[in-house]
Amino acid sequence: MQQDALLPFVEDGTIILIGATTENPYFEVNKALISRAMIFRLEPLKIQDIYKVLKMSLEREEGLKTFNVKIQDETLKKIAQVSNGDVRTALNGLEVAVLTTKVDRDGYIHITNEIAANSVRNRKAIFDKNGESHYDNISAFIKSMRGSDPDATIFYLARAINGGEDPVFLARRIVIAAAEDVGMANPEALVIATSAMQAVKMVGMPEARIILSEAAVYIATSAKSNATYLGINKAIEDVSTKDTGEIPMHIRTACAEGMEQFGYGQGYKYPHDYPGHIVEQQYLPDTMIGTKYYIKDDTIIN
Repeated sequence: MQQDALLPFVEDGTIILIGATTENPYFEVNKALISRAMIFRLEPLKIQDIYKVLKMSLEREEGLKTFNVKIQDETLKKIAQVSNGDVRTALNGLEVAVLTTKVDRDGYIHITNEIAANSVRNRKAIFDKNGESHYDNISAFIKSMRGSDPDATIFYLARAINGGEDPVFLARRIVIAAAEDVGMANPEALVIATSAMQAVKMVGMPEARIILSEAAVYIATSAKSNATYLGINKAIEDVSTKDTGEIPMHIRTACAEGMEQFGYGQGYKYPHDYPGHIVEQQYLPDTMIGTKYYIKDDTIIN
């Protein structure tokens, strides 16, 4: 509603709207305003850029110069590195280090690697479990499993866990990958992924991370086949867009007395009565005879 109130004034030029946000505007700004705006993406600062800002803060009176700080360039670069492109995080970390360290006998505050590490203990994660980074990261996680890269799989899993992603959501994605991407190449993958999801629900974090890692790596390192995925998609498309005909009478069930006289179940061949428990007979409707949905991969033996 607040954004809608701006719309007529932006449209007639009364307001020139200039905004900046750390969120993805396509998620946070309504479509009407987006359609009347130019969007510019600002990339994260590089480590060297943040290092320069930290250096300037130590050299200026309005910064930290009056504190007489001594810090090695290597230590300053480490603070820049853990900020993950956010200069405010880096400046806050440096300020905490300076304000919590006593002046030495020589009149200087000496910031060591250990002091810096304690001041900026955790690397800031660029992750929002409800925003763009959620979708980017989960997409990379899924594609890494599909692409058989266990190292990338663990990396994106770690980013998700560090960002507070729901472990059960991650487990569900592993189950889906087991069916969609591994499929008949290794049906055991679905059993393992499903067991992992149940274990994650029972155990919870932080130990659930181990279960997720094991299941995800199993999917990543398994043989792959999407034959059943393609098959069901094609079948659903056919039944929703085509006249697929009637189910053959001989494979229907006479579920009420007297239905046999109309042909229900008449002529059905029970496969277990035949050698190898297989018998040739028609299963598809007349209009669908010859249609192939499950096209087995050459590498799969089942």
